Amino acid sequence: MPKRIHAEVPIEKLKWTLDPKILKIATTDDLEPQTEIIGQKRGVEAFRFGMGMHKKGYNIFVTGQPGIGRLSSVKKLLDEMTDKNRTPDDICYVNNFKSPEAPIQLRFEAGEGGHFKKDMQDFLDTVKREAPQLFESEEYIARKNQIAEAHEKKVMSFYKAIEDQVKDTGLVVVRMQMGPIQRPDVVPLVDGEPKRMIELEEMVENGRFPKDEFVRLQQKRLELKEEIDSIVQELKLIQKDVGKKHEEVDRLMFTALAQDFLQPLKAKYSDKKTLTYLDSVLEHMADDLESIKALGSTGQQGPLPGMMFAGPSAEMVFQPYQVNLLVDNSELVGPPIIVESYPTYRNLFGSIERVQDRTGGWHTDYTKIKAGSFVKANGGYLVINLMDAIYEPGVWQTLKRSLKTEQIEIETFDPYYFISATGLKPEPIDMEVKVVVLGSPYLYMMLKYYDEDVPKIFKIRADYESSMNISDDSVLQIARFIRSEVDKCGLKPFDASALGAVMEEAVRWAGRQEKISTAFPSMADLLSESNYYAMKDEVEQVNASHVKEAIRGKIYRSNQVEERLQEMIDRGSLLVETKGAVVGQVNGLAVYSMGDYAFGRPSRITAVTSLGKEGIINIEREAEMSGPTHNKGMLILAGFLRSRFAQDKPLSLAASIAFEQSYGGIDGDSASSTELYAILSSLSETPLKQNIAVTGSVNQYGEIQPIGGVNEKIEGFYLCCKSAGLTGDQGVMIPHPNIKDLMVRDEVIDAVKAGDFHIWAVKTVDEGVELLTGVPAGVKGKNGDYPKKSINGMVNAKLKKLGEMLMALTKEDDGETK
Repeated sequence: MPKRIHAEVPIEKLKWTLDPKILKIATTDDLEPQTEIIGQKRGVEAFRFGMGMHKKGYNIFVTGQPGIGRLSSVKKLLDEMTDKNRTPDDICYVNNFKSPEAPIQLRFEAGEGGHFKKDMQDFLDTVKREAPQLFESEEYIARKNQIAEAHEKKVMSFYKAIEDQVKDTGLVVVRMQMGPIQRPDVVPLVDGEPKRMIELEEMVENGRFPKDEFVRLQQKRLELKEEIDSIVQELKLIQKDVGKKHEEVDRLMFTALAQDFLQPLKAKYSDKKTLTYLDSVLEHMADDLESIKALGSTGQQGPLPGMMFAGPSAEMVFQPYQVNLLVDNSELVGPPIIVESYPTYRNLFGSIERVQDRTGGWHTDYTKIKAGSFVKANGGYLVINLMDAIYEPGVWQTLKRSLKTEQIEIETFDPYYFISATGLKPEPIDMEVKVVVLGSPYLYMMLKYYDEDVPKIFKIRADYESSMNISDDSVLQIARFIRSEVDKCGLKPFDASALGAVMEEAVRWAGRQEKISTAFPSMADLLSESNYYAMKDEVEQVNASHVKEAIRGKIYRSNQVEERLQEMIDRGSLLVETKGAVVGQVNGLAVYSMGDYAFGRPSRITAVTSLGKEGIINIEREAEMSGPTHNKGMLILAGFLRSRFAQDKPLSLAASIAFEQSYGGIDGDSASSTELYAILSSLSETPLKQNIAVTGSVNQYGEIQPIGGVNEKIEGFYLCCKSAGLTGDQGVMIPHPNIKDLMVRDEVIDAVKAGDFHIWAVKTVDEGVELLTGVPAGVKGKNGDYPKKSINGMVNAKLKKLGEMLMALTKEDDGETK
């Protein structure tokens, strides 16, 4: 039987390196800075399409992994694509005098809202200054006196008529003050002095006045009383009419004065809604004229002598006429671009603030309406991180409703306050804003599945990639990006070797030799950290050694757990063999993730086989420490054994598999091929080399499938071998498809070059088991049997023997039963 050739992975395939012929530069100073977005053709095209669609619902959902520069690219695209000649309107709220609970919204061209607010304040200041002078003017006093004189003449004529009737009757007319008016009354005249009837009655009783005269006067007074009452009623009507005339004079004179002051505003702001509001201001001022007149008074007399009540303040009187400038776009050039980094309900949608008065009560008005980012972005663009927004109460529902209705009604949402209502219902604002949200692909798919509104309001998905293809053009673009970061952050120039080291690390982040990462924020951090080490060396340029030092420094800051595990392996607390050969035992490889750092470590996997019907027993699953993917891998192993060895006999086998010294959960199928090697070793009783660690999943046909974390796994076993002592025959066996994923560290490559360490790639279980045992796997012959001295032959013979033993034991049990 021909012997298989187990080729090692060539040195040049262990990592991608930058060809210096591509750039042909000495340092980044020889490059032009990168100004275009790179590596995101799909996402950028989708974003540009969404920006060009001005139909309802074409908001943009930007997906992609964090750390790939989504936000910075979105800002750049928005800045590039906005129409600088289109600046949205200012928005104001003003008092609704007829319905104060429903403030009125006014719109002005950008910058005009501030002018309107100032013009209104100037108008109010003028009224405050001129109105008191109006009510002290000679014309005003003359007109008031004219009305008073006419009133006094009428009153005197009434009195004269009464006096004519009581003349020579022994009675006289007197004026009695009854509140604001004087009431006429008729009383007897005795000895030239008016006397009240009760006094005259006492005089009669005392004999000082004739009784018959008293009766005559009393009768005459009763006769005149009905006429006097009629006159009194007329006096009241005259007094009321005088009051109305006074008010009418006040109103006419004030209206004429205020109309002159208001005319420039009406000429300047010709919008119908604004003119209607200005007319209502004038009307309300005229209706509330007493407050304006009180501005010039010294106060009112209190209930006690010397006590004075101060008149109303100007702020209180003119507060209903203030303008609430909700959105001021006077300083904008083009539509607003707002990135809301703290998307609470209040910050996004605004609020109606409440204030507490001296009595402890809460009140509010239209001047307390505050705009949020969503309203301020009207006519432009709003960018938010959707996960942050979803965490905030009320935000997601309000955002959806506003995008669907294209309107927003500002209200207060305060789940922690027992009184949420403010009593105000401002006029809704028509919205024309394109919302850009950032989220992960998982969040996008989850929302689209569970929320039927998402496809309606986010019709564009701009999916950002975490890597891009390596080509001469992409390498040049990244080099130019490095130049732009050098200029932006004031870093030292990077030479050609440093550029190569940075790009090699970016390829490692991408996980494929033909891809390079688009995690430009992380790349920018690496550049700054490399510059730090160059500054320490006091050199003029950053070279590859500084970049590698920055990489090592970052690893050192995060790999404490890795070092502690290695210490446990070195002192024998964790059992890992790197020499010799053992039956049913193999070194598997696992990856540990610490969040910002991942590393590989070997783990001993053992298999014990025996006669039985249980099949493969996953000890981790029995102990409830195994995840579903790991369980699936175990079932695949059983399928492989049935496919290869149980076509002509039952699989009479009990095989227990365990990850030794594993006390946490295990998941993933990357160790399934390793577990299969342990089973084949146990069945064939052939020892496996402990100097070779294994990774790779397997399918039911025995093909080795690629896995993740291949670089970390190789480096993890290398460090174990290095710590125990390199022997020259140690190495790692990986799936052949993973060759294109290799980006191992230089230390491992140097060891491979020196022949101290090896990396093999296999395609099938047969190739792997030959490498691990040194014994041919064996190919099935025409007669259906495997060669006896091969692994497959020995396994097949063992399984056949176990089947025969099981059948014999079954017959014995049946015989004893009979």
